[in-house]
Amino acid sequence: MLDVAPAACGPCVPLDAYVLRTLILLLYGACLRHGEALRLTIKDVNLEQSILCIRETKFYKTRLVPMGKHLNTALREYMQRRNLQFATEPDAPLLCFRDGRPLSQSAVRSAFRRQRALANVQCAGYGGHQQPRLHDLRHTGAVHRLIAWYRSGADLQRLLPQLATYLGHIDLVSTQRYLTLTPELLHEASTRFESYAMETHHD
Repeated sequence: MLDVAPAACGPCVPLDAYVLRTLILLLYGACLRHGEALRLTIKDVNLEQSILCIRETKFYKTRLVPMGKHLNTALREYMQRRNLQFATEPDAPLLCFRDGRPLSQSAVRSAFRRQRALANVQCAGYGGHQQPRLHDLRHTGAVHRLIAWYRSGADLQRLLPQLATYLGHIDLVSTQRYLTLTPELLHEASTRFESYAMETHHD
């Protein structure tokens, strides 16, 4: 997806590839809703503390989202390039069209569809329906985090409420619905259960 960003943002598209690439990384790496990412301003990004301030969320609350090392590095590189091209006032949009206007949802959805087609990312058997959406990057990021926790033997009972807060959900039920069981996640859950059963049997 990241490799084909330049091809998805040709000369006829008012969106630079490095801006689209950063949007994709934010949606996956910080598990943001795409509306949240598009509303980010310069003042919402704290690279020193590695935190994003998410305002005007789905539930009208503000939350702080920590960033990992790789996302922070990518965003730092983006900001260096962005600030040579666009306004740097605190209220200026983080993600911009080539003319400095904030990105629109319709434009990024169209760019993502082109990206998806160029990268050949699709669900077989669905034709043009039920194909991966921009919003699914948030879902994928959350599921991958859960898989990593399973593999590390982390305490999911303790961590799931933290994930719910990170995602901006008002309760754990919303997060549980959100984390649909993928084959990879099912494998990790089964492996942990088998390990637990073996330990119980030996005890």
